[in-house]
Amino acid sequence: MALQDFVRWFLPKDDDFFVFLERQAQMAHLGAQAFAKFVPGASIDEVNVEVQKHEHAGDKVVHELEEALQKTFVTPIDREDLQRLSSELDDILDLINSAARTCTLFGVKSPTKPMEELIAILVVCTKQLEDTLPALRKRDYGAVMAVSRTLRQEEKKADVVYRTAISALFHDDAKNAKDVLREMTVLEHLEHAVDRCERVAHTLANLAVKHG
Repeated sequence: MALQDFVRWFLPKDDDFFVFLERQAQMAHLGAQAFAKFVPGASIDEVNVEVQKHEHAGDKVVHELEEALQKTFVTPIDREDLQRLSSELDDILDLINSAARTCTLFGVKSPTKPMEELIAILVVCTKQLEDTLPALRKRDYGAVMAVSRTLRQEEKKADVVYRTAISALFHDDAKNAKDVLREMTVLEHLEHAVDRCERVAHTLANLAVKHG
C-alpha cells in the first residue's frame, strides 16, 4: 500500500474534489445541450454565446479544483488522477466551445447532417458522464466500468460519421475549398470532443480497477 493510501485510512477525506468533477461533467453536458440548439434557422451567434457561458463556468471549476489541490494534503483519490480527470473533462467543453466559435468565425450558418449527428452523439456521451461521475464518489465501480463500455461504442459511431463525412466532402466537386475547410474544422472539433468523452470513461475505468 502506498503512503498516500495508508494515510487516507486515518485522516478525513475532502470529498469536495468529487463535487468539482461532477460539476465539470455537468458543465460539459450543458455545453453540449447548448450547442445542440444549433439547428437550421437558429442563430449561431446566440448559440455561441450560450456555449461560451458554460465554458467559462467550467474554467472556474477547474481553477477551484487546482486551488483546492494546493491546499489539501490528503485527497480521496490520487492527486494525479484528479488532475487528469479534471483536464480531460475540461477538454470536452473546450472542444465544444471551439466548434461553436468556428461556426461563428467561418460563417457556418446552418449545421450539416453529419454535424447534427455528431452533436447528438456528444449530448448522449456527456449525459452519460454527468450521470456516472457520482458513482466514483460512491465507489460504485460497476457503474463506472459500464459507462466505459457504453462510451466506447458511442465513440465508434462518431468515428464512422466523421470519416464518412470527410470522405464525402473531398469527393463532392460542388464544394469549394472554403466550404470544405469550414465544415471539416467543425467536424474535427466535434469528433475530438466525443473522443475526449471516451478518454474520460477510460480514465474512470482505470480508477475502478485501481481502487475496486
